[in-house]
Amino acid sequence: MFVQRQGIIIYLQSLKQAKMLRKFGNIHFVSKRLKYVVLYCNMDDIDRTIERLKKFHFVKRIELSYKPFIKTEYENAKPDQAKEYDYQVD
Repeated sequence: MFVQRQGIIIYLQSLKQAKMLRKFGNIHFVSKRLKYVVLYCNMDDIDRTIERLKKFHFVKRIELSYKPFIKTEYENAKPDQAKEYDYQVD
């Protein structure tokens, strides 16, 4: 039902062209100070999108977000014993 999406961090020479990147996906964040754009697009189109972005002269560097690959469900998590002691009701 949901399409897998992944973030691409694009470092730019100038932010003038940041608006042009909208046709490649959803712009999530634009940093004015560090001159980068966080762009979300479908995981199926990641390779094609990166190749198209590398052709632009204003793109310095491209990095991928690894958030979809990080495990967020923890197993056998031991609770903090200090907190357990604080919450005990006698």
